[in-house]
Amino acid sequence: MAQVIELSITGMTCDHCVNAVTAALKAVPGVSDAVVSLAEKSAKVTGEGLDTAKLIEAVKEEGYEAAAR
Repeated sequence: MAQVIELSITGMTCDHCVNAVTAALKAVPGVSDAVVSLAEKSAKVTGEGLDTAKLIEAVKEEGYEAAAR
C-alpha cells in the first residue's frame, strides 16, 4: 500500500525552486510521485517504504529547508 508523506518546505521563491525540489524528491528511492506547491510551501510525496529523513535530506541538499507536517 502506498504511503503519503507531507512536508513543509521553506526557501522556495519561484517555479525553478519547485522543479528542483520535485526532482530531488522523485530521485529518492521508493518515491513514485511528488507534488510540490509554492503557494502552500509544501510537498506531498507518494511511494513505498518512504523514509522521511531521506526526503528531508534530499530537499536540504538542494538548498531548501523541509520538515514533516
